Order: sequence, then C-alpha cells, then structure tokens
Amino acid sequence: MQTRELTGKDAESYYELRLEALLNNPDSFITTYEQEKQKPDPIKTTAERLDSHTSRTFGLFEDEKLCGVVTLVKETHPKFAHKATIVAMYVTPECRRKSGAATLLQSLINFARGINLEVLHLSVVTENQPARALYEQAGFRPYGLERKAIKLPGRYLDEEHMELFL
Repeated sequence: MQTRELTGKDAESYYELRLEALLNNPDSFITTYEQEKQKPDPIKTTAERLDSHTSRTFGLFEDEKLCGVVTLVKETHPKFAHKATIVAMYVTPECRRKSGAATLLQSLINFARGINLEVLHLSVVTENQPARALYEQAGFRPYGLERKAIKLPGRYLDEEHMELFL
C-alpha cells in the first residue's frame, strides 16, 4: 500500500469513498450520508476542498485504488498556526488490518512535521476502540473527554480528545 497527497483531480474517487465511509461507519462522522448526498455539485466542492491551502488530504492506495483517507486542517489564526486538527479518517474494510491506517496516519504526521507544525489534535468516538488504539500507537495521548458530544436518535456518543506534540 502507498500513500500520497490528494488533489482536486482525485475528487470523484474521494467522494465515492466518503459516501462509503458515511454508510459503513455513520457513528464516526458528524455528517450523515443523506446530508452528503444532498450537497449541490459535490464533485466540484470536493475538488475545491482537496485543493485548499488550509487543509491537506492524504490517500491510501492499494493497486492504484483509493482505499483510505485522512485530512489535516491547519489553524489559520496566527496565534494558533502551530496547530492542526486531524479529521475524516477512514479505511475500507478490505484494506484494514494490513497496517494501511498506520501508514496513512504516519504520512500525515510526517507532512505535519515537514511544515513545522507543533501540535496535532483529533477527536474519536470512545466506542471506536480500533481507532483509539491506532492513535495511541502513533503517540497521541488523551487530554479530555466530551460526554454527549454527538446526539443521535435515542442515544449519545462521547468523544475523546487526543493530542500529539511533534
């Protein structure tokens, strides 16, 4: 498996994978599948987001097929410019348990170091034990718990906030 930064040219494959992620793991994302499907001109919007200067999205490829993604969102305020947040990580079931997620995350961390970021933050649903273990293995440490962070029909999900000092 290989990783590389995605660009607007990857918008269609990214969008297809995003829809899959929202269907397969709805509790891991704030956006719902229905919300994503209702967006006008989603490929154009996705391409613009992938070409943004304030975020970078990395893709995991197996046999040239996109099977994982993760996005780094840099802070824009000068006093916060040393920090970024990791969002929207997803790896297809077919590419899991092959070290792809760790490789993808490490590519993002290496990029963050290369642009002199100092702190990475992320939030993970506490019930998502595989993701929590992945982040801990990469060196992230919890710094807070937000109870009832996500409200779903009939239940709530807690989120653990994690950080990595580069």
